[in-house]
Amino acid sequence: MRSLSTQFRKAVKLAAMGAVVLLAACNVGPAQFVNTDITGSALVANFKLKDLSGTERTIESYKGKVVAMFFGYTHCPDVCPITMQQWSEVKTKLGEKGDNLQVLFVSVDPERDTPELLRSYVPQFNPTFDALTAQSSEELKPLLSGLRVFAGKVEGSTPDNYLMDHTSASYVFDQQGRARLLVRHNADSAPVISDVEQILDGK
Repeated sequence: MRSLSTQFRKAVKLAAMGAVVLLAACNVGPAQFVNTDITGSALVANFKLKDLSGTERTIESYKGKVVAMFFGYTHCPDVCPITMQQWSEVKTKLGEKGDNLQVLFVSVDPERDTPELLRSYVPQFNPTFDALTAQSSEELKPLLSGLRVFAGKVEGSTPDNYLMDHTSASYVFDQQGRARLLVRHNADSAPVISDVEQILDGK
């Protein structure tokens, strides 16, 4: 009788251990994104651009962090400030995990977006945000091409008064610099937070 009881206790213990292992496996399973999953796509962030401090950066410079990249310009009247504010909300709501999320604003208007202007524009949304800037549109081409981003000038009333038509989505890269997520403009914050958190967790 005692032998059967011992065997029963062992069986229960093994079953419990199996359940723990199963739960752990579920926790490290593949990501389940609400936004567009671009994992395994041919999209690459190919660039050598300067940040707000004037340091040349590549995607390798951010290895170990999740990177959210948005293309815009400082004279943008609506889409850009809204998107930057949304990313600030996402980073804040991620709490301590948000420390490992780097938001990058890539200027598609190097003609007007001087380093000085970007240094006053970008940090107002969040002091941890950084910007990447080129000296010319030509220098931006490898990055735009690698991510299939569109950017083109829309002539205005004067040569200096123009708009930039550009891709409004954000691209999220994992800690190894691989494209993982496409977040469309004005996406709900809650799913974005959930999706980014999964990448931060290594999924």
